[in-house]
Amino acid sequence: MSTTFYFGVAFALTWLSLLPPSLAALGVLSGAPETYMAAAPLAVFSPAIAAILAARREGGWASVHTMLRGLGAWRVGPTWLVLALMLPGLLYVAGRAVYALVPGSDGGPWVYLPERPEHFGAILFVPLCEEIGWRGYALPRLIARHGARRATAILGVLWGVWHLPMFVSVGMTTTQVLAGVVLIVVGNVAYTWFFRRTGGSLLVAVLLHLGSHLDNPSHALPADSTPLFILTAAWTVLAIALLALDRRAFEGTTVALA
Repeated sequence: MSTTFYFGVAFALTWLSLLPPSLAALGVLSGAPETYMAAAPLAVFSPAIAAILAARREGGWASVHTMLRGLGAWRVGPTWLVLALMLPGLLYVAGRAVYALVPGSDGGPWVYLPERPEHFGAILFVPLCEEIGWRGYALPRLIARHGARRATAILGVLWGVWHLPMFVSVGMTTTQVLAGVVLIVVGNVAYTWFFRRTGGSLLVAVLLHLGSHLDNPSHALPADSTPLFILTAAWTVLAIALLALDRRAFEGTTVALA
């Protein structure tokens, strides 16, 4: 199956490139994880590399071109583009506002803008490289085979597990790793919703992912877990609302909704 090849390549490239810093973070290798990050950029590009290889294997360069064409899907209109870009930050602010109502709570800053070079690098490369793979290649094929609801669950779990070595290599605790995986699984519900409601726009998926890096509470990790927990709770509420209020978006086996 084509998606099996895609996931195999994406996981292999990412996990192998991040194995040394992960082992260092776990104390198996001596030295700081940062000293083993030479191959880490490969992890960022691996979903796009895997998607291009899988699409090329599946239908030649014409299939690759069809997959990448979604990056130019401006036809969805400015409202969807702005909503996708702003939603992650608005969600965190809403969750932080609710948390502020708890007596004696200290949730930290309300906004986590990029500060370090790696933050800006993430904004430039991570959304594009990941979304070419997850939403550009994998999601349409999973929907066609399993239906939108099951495809969302499958992709959410695999996307979350794919991130494990990234979480471990930066020193996240077990609780933080579990919360990070849950965040990705529930957040994936919104990605499917945007993708289907915009006729399979890969551009919208990239903007939604980019918005997560414009205001990224994970910058507080591993020292402070509270922002991550707030963010996870906010995305969970959104996922439940979307599944309950727009069931049609998670039904059927076509990418676009009629």
